[in-house]
Amino acid sequence: MTATIKELSYVGIEADDLDAWSGFAGQLLGLMPARHEEDIRTFRLDDRVHRTIIVRGPRNDLAFAGFDCGSDADLDEVVALLRDAGHDVTDSDAGLAAERGVARIHVTADPEGNRVELINGLKKADEPYANEVNKYGFQTRQGGAGHMFLLCTPGGGRERMLDFYGHLGFKLSDYIKDEVAPGLFVDAAFTHCNGRHHTLAFAEMPAPFKLHHFLIENNNMSDVGWAYDRVVESRVPLLHTMGMHPNDRMFSFYAHSPSGIAVEYGWGGLIIEDDDTWEIAEYDSISAWGHKNPMELGTALVELAGRGQEMQEAAAEKAAR
Repeated sequence: MTATIKELSYVGIEADDLDAWSGFAGQLLGLMPARHEEDIRTFRLDDRVHRTIIVRGPRNDLAFAGFDCGSDADLDEVVALLRDAGHDVTDSDAGLAAERGVARIHVTADPEGNRVELINGLKKADEPYANEVNKYGFQTRQGGAGHMFLLCTPGGGRERMLDFYGHLGFKLSDYIKDEVAPGLFVDAAFTHCNGRHHTLAFAEMPAPFKLHHFLIENNNMSDVGWAYDRVVESRVPLLHTMGMHPNDRMFSFYAHSPSGIAVEYGWGGLIIEDDDTWEIAEYDSISAWGHKNPMELGTALVELAGRGQEMQEAAAEKAAR
């Protein structure tokens, strides 16, 4: 039996400040607002009813993730495979399917307790997609909603996650092991289920949250730059400045959302054209360039600005002699 997930269809976040998310996602990042209710805000990236769902709650972490199986037959196959492997999977729920805007839905949990929604038929919205903030739109045609970087329990959590999602057809893309601080390593595995270099990445790291970040990918590099300016001018905290990763070659920056979860906002991610010729590599750095800690970079820039001012004053004094 072979099961495959087509794409990550939507990401659900539990947050305690939905109004802040509306400003962050809608006005700064340029996602198209859809539902705007007391306990839920949803956002569109394309012609589908939603791709990002924010629900009210105290956790400020991943609430659920929806994975499209592509067809009723594939959905049934995925459910059967997981049950055969000993995982609990709920029967299809018509009420939840209507809430999520899908034709069918089953629910299970991965080894870290993350809610996994297996779906088919994410519906198209009644209204055409329109966005005045983001000028060129978002990349969903070759990978769906984006990707997620999930944190796992140290001591085997990553391997358990790779095994679970391997049942769903996720294949290993590559590894990155980087010493980000003396004695502190990020050792991440990246996996794909379609052409997008990775839809899920896993790293063992003690943290109070499960979702480190999720990606929103743009169709045009300029939209990344314009959003970066809006984020900086609005004094939204940055996790990483502009940079590029060595494995998926994503040009991106990372901003802290109102829930603390980071959002990677990028362009130009690598597409794996052929699994048969793809070679799994291991990299020793999270970034090929950039993605600096903004506090450290800020201190350096202040120092450089001061030195530049001194040089200008010295040159002006010399010219006046």
